[in-house]
Amino acid sequence: MANSKIKLIQGDITEQAVDATVNAANTSLLGGGGVDGAIHRAGGKAVLDDCIKIRDRQGGCKTGEAVITTGGNLPAKYVIHTVGPVWNSGSAAKAEKQLANAYRNSLRLAVENNVKMIAFPNISTGIYHFPKDKAAEIAIATVKDFLAENDSIEQVIFVCFDNENYGLYERLI
Repeated sequence: MANSKIKLIQGDITEQAVDATVNAANTSLLGGGGVDGAIHRAGGKAVLDDCIKIRDRQGGCKTGEAVITTGGNLPAKYVIHTVGPVWNSGSAAKAEKQLANAYRNSLRLAVENNVKMIAFPNISTGIYHFPKDKAAEIAIATVKDFLAENDSIEQVIFVCFDNENYGLYERLI
């Protein structure tokens, strides 16, 4: 089930020369730990300033939604900030839908902004404790479904920081 538009790498998402880097953000958009902190540190003040403007205008970003800012000092033109769900096995179906929406809404925003290459981290699998295997399945299925309906994005890169996620994605792709 290989898709020539989907690429998998292991590395640092802040170093990817793409049109848009996706940030696994929190609802405040003001930075945090993990991927969020790394993107804010690497992107610099311009990314934070744009996030503050968005927050002031609409109060942040809801789970499953996405917003776009400049890439600042990153090698990406844009950062698409999306908020994945916090895992709670008692509401797994809701969390799974929200995670799919985070990928889908990021891709929609990418299309609206003429993004041709986009890099995704492993959304919600860090401090939000979404099961990595389930998250990988949702990410890949959602991206494949989106690409089947829309041909304007030329490449989606899944950037896995750790060996475990890389292995899961490698088996699924």
